[in-house]
Amino acid sequence: MLNYQRYTRNPVLQYPERRWPEREIEKAPVWVSVDLRDGNQALIDPMVVSEKLEMWDLLMKLGFRQVEVGFPSASQIEYDFLRRLIDEHRIPDDVVVQVLAQCRREQIDRTFEAIAGCRQAIVHIYNSTSTLQRDVVFHMDKEQVKQIAVQGTEWVREKAKDFPGKIILEYSPESFTGTEMDYAVEVCDAVVETWGPDPENPVIINLPSTVEMNTPNVYADQIEYCSTHLKHRDCIILSIHPHNDRGEGVAAAELALLAGAQRVEGTLLGNGERTGNVDLLNIAYNMFSQGINPELNIENINEIIGVCERLTKMKVDPRHPYAGKLVFTAFSGSHQDAINKGIAAMRERGSRIWQVPYLPIDPADIGREYEPIVRINSQSGKGGVAFVMDTYFGFKLPKAMQREFADVIQAESEKEGEVPPQKIMDAFRREYLQQNEPLHFRKLQVADLQDAEGTEFDTGVTVTYTDQGEEKVFSGVGNGPLDAVKRGFRESRGYNFRILDYNEHALKSGSDSQAAAYVHVMDSETGRATYGVGVSSNITRASVRAIFSALNRLGFGSVESFRNF
Repeated sequence: MLNYQRYTRNPVLQYPERRWPEREIEKAPVWVSVDLRDGNQALIDPMVVSEKLEMWDLLMKLGFRQVEVGFPSASQIEYDFLRRLIDEHRIPDDVVVQVLAQCRREQIDRTFEAIAGCRQAIVHIYNSTSTLQRDVVFHMDKEQVKQIAVQGTEWVREKAKDFPGKIILEYSPESFTGTEMDYAVEVCDAVVETWGPDPENPVIINLPSTVEMNTPNVYADQIEYCSTHLKHRDCIILSIHPHNDRGEGVAAAELALLAGAQRVEGTLLGNGERTGNVDLLNIAYNMFSQGINPELNIENINEIIGVCERLTKMKVDPRHPYAGKLVFTAFSGSHQDAINKGIAAMRERGSRIWQVPYLPIDPADIGREYEPIVRINSQSGKGGVAFVMDTYFGFKLPKAMQREFADVIQAESEKEGEVPPQKIMDAFRREYLQQNEPLHFRKLQVADLQDAEGTEFDTGVTVTYTDQGEEKVFSGVGNGPLDAVKRGFRESRGYNFRILDYNEHALKSGSDSQAAAYVHVMDSETGRATYGVGVSSNITRASVRAIFSALNRLGFGSVESFRNF
């Protein structure tokens, strides 16, 4: 039995004044990538300078304008990387690099050495304020811990006076979610007042969920409490840095935005310590799916995945939101059918608004393709198979035929597992298009009998075919080519069948266009029925081939089929 009694509930802020549940996200926050720092430190094999430069180039391409580049006072590689960015003029004028340091004099001095020559930088200092760390790590009381933050701020302010570029201070009360809220506000207020910001030159107060400790609504209450209780709020950019320990990082970030957060720190695809930082792409694509401009250039998710997987040496989970290989895939038959109908409805209505069941966004909008949307296994249904045949190969199966062919594919999937599109097409050829034995259609002549005397029919046909390799010919008359072929078979061979349904469509346009014909045929003696399919550049020949296909599937042909002789 799980020993749940070892654990106690984390305290919940009592905050009935909350207003965030009434709000909606209406615009993108300031995005801050920490892939090069927080994300990198969590890698089994951290990035070297050349790899960091490649990640930097990706972040610039995606449109990030604030990037935490490292902890230069604690790592020579991160120091060297930052110097490369500055010395090689790789930092665009509208981009601000962010550097991390503890509230220690030697680290702050070294940090300013690292950013020398930089036009502008965010110096991010932090110290832990939680009840647990005050007790078991630092053995300090509240006042002592607050003074660490104030002293760190004073050191940054002192260095900033002589720095030729612009310095923006960021302060984080680390382990914020485990800190008493009134005390967190007290510490942050002391930092703000020590720094002395104004509305034109604000300070960044970053409230991290260093370890996710409770449900997202609790984090939102904490953020709103601080947003409404901090002094000099108009001089503060309120930032968040959620982690994902409970698997709720994205939800926590979104609710925190409702609660007053203006800035979000995270990583691409959620890389980071333990279960990771919040996934910035997930939040951005969520906004995109609601018609909100995410203000990032994230149209090609495959490129992002490729770079991140190569540099982090970690694979994206196939079920990862938006990025996973299977997230735009439907195995369920009912889902496949709904997707098929939804896309068809959009095309028919000419709608510019994306509304397709089970697909919150058009995969093509983020660089994915339709091909992987519907994948066929033993759980799939007729809608999915029909979607593949239409989307991949242009065959629009009649509704009554979809179940018949889906049964064929299901039998294959039960033996082999997932059936890829090409195997579905191979089965379609085998079951319908290549059904030319024992009866093999060879040639057709059609005559117009409308002006002929003594006949009640308007069409005559002469059909040349082989039966088990032996050439045969018959003629027939009827009201149209199909009726004439049916009557010709009955009179020449005694084949007694009915044509229940007929459909046709063009497979492609142009001078080399072909047509597909579908004929539903029933053996009048046994009651068995099946579809046949024919393809030809001539629709009449395609229709006759479809009849032959169906007759072969029903077992007509050969000596045994001379039923009336």
